[in-house]
This record gives sequence, C-alpha cells and structure tokens, in this order.
Amino acid sequence: MIDWPALDTVFLDMDGTLLDLHFDSHFWLEHLPRRYAELKAISHEDARAHIIPRIESEKGSLQWYCVDYWSDRLDVDITALKREVGDRIAYRPHARAFMAAIRASGRRCVIVTNCHPKPLALKLEKTGLDQHVDRVLSTHDFGRPKEDLQFWADLADTEPYRPERTLMVDDSLPVLDSARRAGIGHLLAILAPDSREPVRPAHDGLASIAHFDELLHPVSGEPIAR
Repeated sequence: MIDWPALDTVFLDMDGTLLDLHFDSHFWLEHLPRRYAELKAISHEDARAHIIPRIESEKGSLQWYCVDYWSDRLDVDITALKREVGDRIAYRPHARAFMAAIRASGRRCVIVTNCHPKPLALKLEKTGLDQHVDRVLSTHDFGRPKEDLQFWADLADTEPYRPERTLMVDDSLPVLDSARRAGIGHLLAILAPDSREPVRPAHDGLASIAHFDELLHPVSGEPIAR
C-alpha cells in the first residue's frame, strides 16, 4: 500500500486523521447551534437555519476554518464555546503508535492542518499532540488552506520537502487532490475520521485505511537515517 523505503517525510492532517472528527462535527452541528439559540434567545431550529448554510457556503476556503471569522460573523466567542466541549477532543485509534513508529523509523513527521491557531492550541493542550511529531503547522500562518495548490509551494519555503519522497495522510479528498496536483507522490486517505459515523467507502486509485494499525508493522520495519 505504501512504499516506505521511498519516503523521507510524512505530512499528517490533524482533525479526522490523528484526532477524532467527532469533536468538530459535534461542535459545529450540535453544540454551536444550541448555544447560539440560548445566547440569542431564538429557537434551536432557527439557530441551525441561520448557522449551517453560512458555514457550508464557505466550505474549502480559509474562512471555513477560521474561528475569528465565525466569531465576528455570528457575534459569539467560538473559541470559548469550543472549550465548553473540549472533553470530546480525542485521538483516533492507534494514532500515537503510528506517529511513534514514523519517528522511530527516522522519517520526518509534520502535522499540516487547516485548524485555526486558537482551537489548535486547545487541541494541543488537551492531547499533547505536538510532543509526538517534529513540527505542527497551521495553514492560517500561510494565508491559504491545503485545498489551494499554491499552499504546497509556500509550505516548501518553511518546511523543505521533496514531493516525490513525501506521504500526505488526510481524510479530505479535496486536500489529497490538491497535494497530488502539487506533485506529492504518496497519498493516503482516512476512511473513518469520525468515530460516530460509518466507515467511508474506499476510492479507486487511492490508497486508504480505516485505522493506523493497518500500517504499523511496515513503518517500524523500515528505519532510515535522519
């Protein structure tokens, strides 16, 4: 599935790849509408009707991921509301073992996430995720999401990598397509990003897994010099 001897670098998405996407799904679809209804003294149905279409209209843009943007647009403190349900932040199965195996193999392991720095700080606080990788990068520091082809060229200026010897692991097909168009030679899709949702079907021509235990032995069996 993955040609580990051909890899020097592994880029890892965070939400839906290393962390359970349930936290974000629950926040945007359930907790935010409920709390918005309470704060604005409107019905839950009206709150959902006001929030959900606006969120969907920004999908794939940097604004879609920006808590400051949504705080301004909705007139609520999104970061504070996220902290209210912070106990739902959790690792996906075998994610820590997978990161440990990558680092033990000598390959560089970097989280590349569309998560805004404010919720990113909350997630790192709750999980210690940054202790398991070489670096954590948010696309907000680049002004472009991973879906933008130019992002990958900008990323190389900050985190030099050889595309043909790099693996990108993500649960988002648009992100993986962007990485492919940018020349990243190895792609892996996550089919079970949300623990409360069914496993997604595999996609033709794209390597995919449900959980990282499917890859642990091959990684640990291929050490390289750092």
